[in-house]
Amino acid sequence: MESVSDSTAEVSATMDCDGNTEAFEKVKSKKREKRKRAAAEMDTQTEESSSSAPVKRPHFPALSGDQLGGGVDEMRKVPVPSHRYTPLKENWLKIFTPIVENLQLQVRFNLKTRQVEIKTCKETQDIGALTRAADFVKAFVLGFQVEDALALIRLDELFLETFDVTDVKPLKGDHLSRAIGRIAGKGGKTKFTIENVTKTRIVLADTKIHILGSFQNIKMARTAICNLILGSPPSKVYGNLRAVATRSAERF
Repeated sequence: MESVSDSTAEVSATMDCDGNTEAFEKVKSKKREKRKRAAAEMDTQTEESSSSAPVKRPHFPALSGDQLGGGVDEMRKVPVPSHRYTPLKENWLKIFTPIVENLQLQVRFNLKTRQVEIKTCKETQDIGALTRAADFVKAFVLGFQVEDALALIRLDELFLETFDVTDVKPLKGDHLSRAIGRIAGKGGKTKFTIENVTKTRIVLADTKIHILGSFQNIKMARTAICNLILGSPPSKVYGNLRAVATRSAERF
C-alpha cells in the first residue's frame, strides 16, 4: 500500500491542471534578463564605437588681443604726482622697454595732463597686458623701485594694497609720528625685517602705506604693521612674524 501511495504522489506532482505529464520549467527572473540585455547593448555600442572613426574635436585658432577687443583700441591713464616727475624721467627707459617690447603696447607721457598713457595696438596679443602695464606704472609712481615693480608684469599672483595709518587707529600729532617711526624702525630696520620675512615690498609715504606682494604675504605684512600702529613693541612683532613664517614654511 505504501508503494502505491508513493507512485500516485509522484504522478500527481508531475501532472499539471490539464492532465499533461510534462515536467515543470523554472521561470527565469526578469532582473537577470534585463541585465543580460543591457550588457548585450553595451557590447554592441562599444563595437560600433571602436569600428567607427574617432571623432575629431573642432580646432579654433587663438584670437589676438586686437580681435578680442573688437578692433577698438583701449587706453589707460596713470596720473603722476609732482614729486615723481624726476624719478620717472630718470627711469623712463627702464619703464618704456618692457611695456613696448614684452607687452606690445604703446606708451607715452602726456606733458599737458601729467599722465602716463598706455594704449593697445594691432601687435598686442595678450588681453591682460594693458592691466599689467597700468599696475606696473602705478607701482613705480607710488614709490616702488623699477626692479620690484617689474614683478607685476612677470608674475600673475602679485597685488598692490594701500591703506592709511589713521584707518587702523585715529592718531594725531606726535602719536601719529611715533606710529610711523615704529613701522620704519631705526634706519629702516623694522621695515626691512618685515619685508624679508613676509617676502613683500613696503613703501611708507607720509601716512600712506603701500604693500606689494602675493595675497597671503600681504596679509602677514599688514597684520605686523597694524600691530605696530596699535602700540606693540617691535620685539613682540618679530616673534609673531617668526612663528608665522615657520608655519608657512612647514606648510609648503
